[in-house]
Amino acid sequence: MKLRIRIIETENGRYMAMCPSLPGCRSLGTSRDEARERLEEAIRGYVAAVNNFVPENLFKEVVEV
Repeated sequence: MKLRIRIIETENGRYMAMCPSLPGCRSLGTSRDEARERLEEAIRGYVAAVNNFVPENLFKEVVEV
């Protein structure tokens, strides 16, 4: 899976990495590399959590259009 990420330097000199495609998926690091590595781990956790989530009522009713 390929996702676009963004890394910015914060006011206190740390780096924040985020993935705009995954709301709330962010990480901090003392270097760009550390922030990116932590974000990769956060993305894996985010995707695993979302893939395991199926709302109770998702398949209770089917409509053909």
